[in-house]
Amino acid sequence: MQLANKKLDWDQFLQIRQEVINSWPTGQEADLADGVAYQAQLPAKLRFAEKLEQAKQEGITLAQPRAGVALVHEHIELLRYLVDEGGADLLPTTIDSYTRQNRYNEAQAGIEESRTVGRSMLNGFPAVNHGLAACRQVVEAMSVPVQVRHGTPDARLLAEITLAGGFTAYEGGGISYNIPYAKDVPLERSIRDWQYVDRLVGYYEEQGISINREPFGPLTGTLVPPSISHSVAIVEALLAAEQGVRSITVGYGQCGNLIQDVAAIRSLEELAEEYLNRFGYQDVVLTTVFHQWMGGFPQDESKAFGVISWGAATAALAKATKVIVKTPHEAMGVPTKEANAAGIRATKQVLNMLKDQTMPETKELAAEVELIKAETRSILDRLLEFGEGDVAVGAVRAFQAGIIDVPFAPSRYNAGKILPARDYRGAVRLLDFGNLPFSEEIKDVHREKIGQRGKLEGRDPSFQMVIDDIYAIGKGMLVGKPR
Repeated sequence: MQLANKKLDWDQFLQIRQEVINSWPTGQEADLADGVAYQAQLPAKLRFAEKLEQAKQEGITLAQPRAGVALVHEHIELLRYLVDEGGADLLPTTIDSYTRQNRYNEAQAGIEESRTVGRSMLNGFPAVNHGLAACRQVVEAMSVPVQVRHGTPDARLLAEITLAGGFTAYEGGGISYNIPYAKDVPLERSIRDWQYVDRLVGYYEEQGISINREPFGPLTGTLVPPSISHSVAIVEALLAAEQGVRSITVGYGQCGNLIQDVAAIRSLEELAEEYLNRFGYQDVVLTTVFHQWMGGFPQDESKAFGVISWGAATAALAKATKVIVKTPHEAMGVPTKEANAAGIRATKQVLNMLKDQTMPETKELAAEVELIKAETRSILDRLLEFGEGDVAVGAVRAFQAGIIDVPFAPSRYNAGKILPARDYRGAVRLLDFGNLPFSEEIKDVHREKIGQRGKLEGRDPSFQMVIDDIYAIGKGMLVGKPR
C-alpha cells in the first residue's frame, strides 16, 4: 500500500483490522458496533472532547496528571485518588512500556508478578492484556473523562480495545510516537499504522461519538525549539483530520522562558487553524495542551514544586486548554499517588490564581510569535513541496532530508544534526541549523541571541552550552551558566 494522506477505504480498513484484532486474544473482544453503543451511553461528564471544548469557550485551563499501574483495582484506586485528593480535571491511563512495544507476553508476566508481590511491577496499565471488560471497569469508576497516554509506534490494537472500552481520548501520532521513542521503526510504517488509528476514531465520529486525539507535543522533551514541535503537531493534526477526526488537541512542551512559551502556545493554535483551513478541514474543534517541564528535575521536593508552579503559571497565562502536570518526585522515578496529587494541587492553586489574568501584549511577545510562525511555515511549506502537496509523503521525505529534525531523538530515521541552546534570557535557539530550511534572516536572529549570551558569559558559543542547559533546571537554574 503506497503511503498517501488519503482517507482509508473502509473495506481496506476492515481487511487490516482482522490482522490487528487477531494479534492478541483480547483483540477479539473489540466489536465496532458494541464499542459505538457503549460509547453512546456514557454520560457527558466522561466525554473528553466536550470537556475540552467547554474549557476553551470559558477560557480556563484544565489540569491533567500522568498515571498508570499494573492491576485494575489499584489503577482505579490511583485515578480516584488523583481526583479526590489532587483535584484533577481530566485523567490519564498511562500504558506500560511492554505494551508500547507490543510485547504482550512480557506485559502478562508483569501482571502476574505484580499480583504475586502485591505492588505494580509495570510502569503503566497494560490495557491490551486486561482487555475490554477491565477498560470499561476503569472508565465507569471515574467521575471525569479518561485519556489513553502511551508512546506506541504501532498503537492499533491498543486503540481498538481502549476505544471500545470507553476511553474518550487517545494520545499520540505516527511521528511523535515514533521518532522520540523508537530506534528502528520506519516512519512510513508508523504513519500508516496511525492512519488506521485515526480512521478508527473517524469511524466513531461518523457514528456520533467524538473521540479527542492529541499528538504528543514535547517530542524528546528537552530544548526542542517550538517550530520543530509545532511542525510535527500540525502534520499529525492534518493526517488525523483527513481520516475523519474532529476533536484535536495540539501540544507543546515547556522550554522555560515565559515570553517564548506563551508565544509558542499562541502561535501553535493560530498555525494549526491556518493549515487545517488551508486543506479544507474547517469543522475541527481545536484545543491546546501545555506540558510542564519535561527535562531533568531538582531532587529537592521544594525546588521541584517551584518548577511545577512555573509551568502552571505559564500554562495559565498562555491560556492553554489543559496542562499536563508533573510531580515533585520526577527526579526519583515513579511517583507515589500522594506526590502526584500534590503536584496537581500546586498546579490548580496557580491556575485558579491566574485564570482571570492575561499576558500583557508587548513588542517582544509579538516578535516571538512572528519568529515561531515564520520558522514553522518554512518547515511545513518545504515539507509540502517535498511531498508534492501530500503531507504524509512530505513528512517522510522531510525527515530523510533533515527538513524536520528532532534534537536528541533515538530514531535512525531522524537526521540529528540540529543543536539547540538557550539564549541569555533562557529562550531556546539554535547553535547548528542542520538542514532546516530557514532564511538567513531567521538564522541571524538565533546567532545574535546566542552570541549575546556568549559575550555575557565570557565564552564562545559551543556544545558545552547545550550540555550546561540540559542539566541547568536540575541544578536550580534555567540557563546553564558556567561557574
